[in-house]
Amino acid sequence: MSPTIAFGDLEITHDDRVLEPRPWTAIQSRWAAELLGPGASDRRVLELCAGAGHIGLLAASLSGASLVSVDLNPVACDFARANAERAGLADRVEVRCVALEDAHTDGDAPFDLVIADPPWVPRDDIGRFPEDPELAIDGGPDGLDVARACLRHARAAVVEEAAMLLQLGDADQAQRLASEAAGMGWRGLELRQGERGVVLLLEAC
Repeated sequence: MSPTIAFGDLEITHDDRVLEPRPWTAIQSRWAAELLGPGASDRRVLELCAGAGHIGLLAASLSGASLVSVDLNPVACDFARANAERAGLADRVEVRCVALEDAHTDGDAPFDLVIADPPWVPRDDIGRFPEDPELAIDGGPDGLDVARACLRHARAAVVEEAAMLLQLGDADQAQRLASEAAGMGWRGLELRQGERGVVLLLEAC
């Protein structure tokens, strides 16, 4: 039996092949619901690097929005589907097991909001977290390689002035990425501090 963790008002199942959901990251879900507004059944959310699906599922649960949840790891995608079913959200959640460059298809309607929880640990530091799968935490030399890819590939998927909530390790990473964001069609707007990381709000421009 896979372990289950409370995440907001959801019960999320996972195992050691995926990153264990961190309860503090529910701030990303709640911020997403705040941005979408009440009764957002006509709004569409794209979640990148979804893992077990907890952040996007809680955002969908709180807002009423529909969700496309994307991860490269088939095990993570299986958990995301099971967790959507457990939460009673399967009718408005689609899970895609694809690379970031294939997250958005030509047939997609534009998304109103992007949520991303990319790996952000610098590669030389991943040995400090032996309990975490490398695929889920290895962010490349400076920890920002996957975050940059999220920005690049999400821009074509969203409506003008759509928001993106991007989880990172600290304010220094957020500042560096925000300074690069304009070259990828985004501008940084706000930063919120969590227990073990930060969430950066960006707007498509």
